[in-house]
Amino acid sequence: MTAKSSPIKHVVIIVKENHGYDNYFGTFPGGNGVALPRSPNPPPKDPNHRHAAWLTRDTTAPRVAFPQSDIPHYWGYAAQFTLCDNYYTDVAGPSTPNHLMLITADSKLIDNPSTNYRKHPGPPLYDQPSLPAQLDAAGLTWGNYNGYAFEFIKYTAGKKSTWQKFATDAQAGKLPSVSWLYSDDTESEHPADTAAQRAAHAGDVSKGSQWTVSQVQAVVAAGLWPQVAIFITWDDWGGWWDHVTPPEVEKWKDGTQFRYGGRVGCLVLSPYARKAYISKALHSHVSLVKFCENNFGLPSLNARTKSADGMEDCFDFTQTPLPAPQ
Repeated sequence: MTAKSSPIKHVVIIVKENHGYDNYFGTFPGGNGVALPRSPNPPPKDPNHRHAAWLTRDTTAPRVAFPQSDIPHYWGYAAQFTLCDNYYTDVAGPSTPNHLMLITADSKLIDNPSTNYRKHPGPPLYDQPSLPAQLDAAGLTWGNYNGYAFEFIKYTAGKKSTWQKFATDAQAGKLPSVSWLYSDDTESEHPADTAAQRAAHAGDVSKGSQWTVSQVQAVVAAGLWPQVAIFITWDDWGGWWDHVTPPEVEKWKDGTQFRYGGRVGCLVLSPYARKAYISKALHSHVSLVKFCENNFGLPSLNARTKSADGMEDCFDFTQTPLPAPQ
């Protein structure tokens, strides 16, 4: 499949928050998971998921999960399309490093910047190659719908739309070649950090998954299903225990593990996604960047995307196109 012949004209990357594979899909039939005790929904607190917590996860991470009944739509997508059970975050830490990986296939961080920096970004942190810049150079389009990490990159800073505009753009026939889509805190599935978030029932995974469904349906309702690939993944491990130890593919000179971080789920929805398929191939957030490079005929951003898997096994472009999710 070449860029000119690809039927995929729109890639949508939906980034949810803070749940590992076993935490959501541990008992999905055929997947590499384990059964764990049920977590309250929403969870009572946000597990520590910074890099330091990653180092002690075997003894400190909560060993609980959310059952199918809490997230039935995600299980439905997995049963109809493709679920990846060997997909990892790229950094063994929290949100920002992994959000950067989804945009630039690189991160200078293993933890989040300071709280003050995130509230008042000021000058962007990084002047580095990015997938948005590659798309622009190729005469293609992209959209940041509510993503904060774009503010840390010189090229993408200040280019942000609301998540509500995603459905509006889809309906108007203006959906970009690549969209990054993020909910507000209360629908992100991130456990509550503050009293205000708890009052708003942040961390309710049922509510968060329903938001995701509404975005998928916006694409379908706009008539774009025949031309789309939708990836639904989670930015980081969220502090939850997972029974799989990630492979170590990169270390810094001081021995600090840089890649990979925790295992998370990734759902692949498309007319050309393999039907009822569980991908066992090694994937990471960088694989989604590589998919976009391959699909649109873009050059490699860096050594990571040059060597990365591009989600190839998740697709069959010779099959009869699958119907849209209901």
